[in-house]
Amino acid sequence: MDHAWLGTYVEPDVLVEVAGGRIAGVRTGVEAPPPGATALRGLTLPGLANAHSHAFHRALRATVQVGTGTFWTWRELMYQVASRLTPDSYFDLARATYAEMALAGITAVGEFHYLHHAPGGTPYANPNAMGEALIAAAAEAGIRITLLDTAYLAAGFGEPPNRHQLRFSDTTADAWAERASLLKGDDHTLIGAAIHSVRAVPADQLVTVAAWAEERSAPLHVHLSEQTAENDACQAAHGRTPTRLLADHGVLGPRTTGIHNTHLTEEDIALLGSSTTGTCMCPTTERDLADGIGPAVALQKAGSPLSLGSDSHAVIDLFEEARAMELNERLRTHIRGHWTAAALLRAASADGHAALGRPDAGVLEPGAPADLTTIALDSVRTAGPVPRLAAETAVFAASAADVRHTVVAGRHIVRDGRHTLIEDVPGALAAAVAALHH
Repeated sequence: MDHAWLGTYVEPDVLVEVAGGRIAGVRTGVEAPPPGATALRGLTLPGLANAHSHAFHRALRATVQVGTGTFWTWRELMYQVASRLTPDSYFDLARATYAEMALAGITAVGEFHYLHHAPGGTPYANPNAMGEALIAAAAEAGIRITLLDTAYLAAGFGEPPNRHQLRFSDTTADAWAERASLLKGDDHTLIGAAIHSVRAVPADQLVTVAAWAEERSAPLHVHLSEQTAENDACQAAHGRTPTRLLADHGVLGPRTTGIHNTHLTEEDIALLGSSTTGTCMCPTTERDLADGIGPAVALQKAGSPLSLGSDSHAVIDLFEEARAMELNERLRTHIRGHWTAAALLRAASADGHAALGRPDAGVLEPGAPADLTTIALDSVRTAGPVPRLAAETAVFAASAADVRHTVVAGRHIVRDGRHTLIEDVPGALAAAVAALHH
C-alpha cells in the first residue's frame, strides 16, 4: 500500500499479509512491493460499513425528488415500489445496489429488512424467500451482510397494518420470531433483529424481539424518533418518549443501535448513552426527507457510539455521510471541528462494523478480516494535499467515485474502479429499477 490509515495516522509503504481471509501481519517501511504482492496505489482504509440500508429504496432515487412534500408523502411512493417486488426482482435490485456499495468502498451492509411476505400478507412457500434473496444478492455482489430481520406489526399505536404494510407483518412478535429463527448465517452473513419503530411493534411485544436478539447475542436495530410525529403519538399513547418506552421494555443496550435518534430530550440522550446503545446517523437521507439534524455530538459524549448508513440510498457514499455529519453540526452550531477526520472514519468503519455484529472488523490489524478499500489520491478531488493529510482528504474532499479497490476477505471485489463479479453495474441498476416502474 502506498499509504494506509492505521487508525490515528497515515503511514507510507505498508505491507498487509493475508491468510484465510484475515490480516496475518502489518509491516511498515516496506518501500517496494515484495514478489507476488498486489500493489494498492492511493490511501488504503479498512473496508467501510454501511450500517443502515433499505435496498429497495434504491429504486426511488430521483423519482421522489419531483415536486414537494413531506416524509409521509415520500412514504406513499415508497409503498408503491414495495408493492411490486418479488423475490426475483428484489434479488436483482439488491444485487445491483450492493454492487454499487462495493464500488463505493463498502465491505459490509446492515440490511433493515421488513418486506417479508407476498402482497396481501400471504407468506411465500419459503417464508424467508425475500430475506434469502437479499443474502444471495450480497454474496453475488461480494460484500458481507447483516440481515436485520424486522418486526413490523402495526401501522401505528393501536392501529392494524394498512394494505401496504400487510406484506411487512407477521401479525405477532412470536410469529415473527418463529420465522426469523429459520434464517441461517454463514461466513459472509450474520442474522440480526430489528424493531421497525415503537409505532410498528406494540409495547407489550417489544420484549419478545429484544429477547430473541439477546438469546443469540445478535445486533438489534430500531428506527428511533426520526419524526416529531412519532414522539407526539408515543406520548399520547404511553405518556413517555419512544426512547423511554424502549428503555422500560429492555430494548436498549450495547448490542442495540437506534437509527436516526433525531428528536430527543436530554433524558433520552442520557438513557441511550448510559446504556451504550449505538446511534446510526444517516445524514444524506435525513436531509433528503427534511427530518432534521440529530444530536450526534451530545449522544457520543453521553456514551453512544456513532455509525453511519446510506438508508434510502439518495446517494451511496460513506465519505459523504461522514462529511455531512460534521458539516451539519457546523451549520447548526456555527462552530467548526466537532470530530477529527480519524473519528469520522472510525464511525464509517470500525464502529459501523461493531454495530453490525463484527467488533473485530474495521481496522488494519492482525486478526481482523482482510476487508480493505483504497481511494485515489490523484483524482481532481484528491490531488494536491500532502499524503500525511490523506485522512482529511478522504473525509472532506473524496467521494465514492474515488474508490479504486475494494477487498473483502482478501478477495479483490473492485479492482481499478471496476467490479470484478458484475460486469456492468450501471446497466444492472438501470434494468432492475426499470422493471419496477413499468
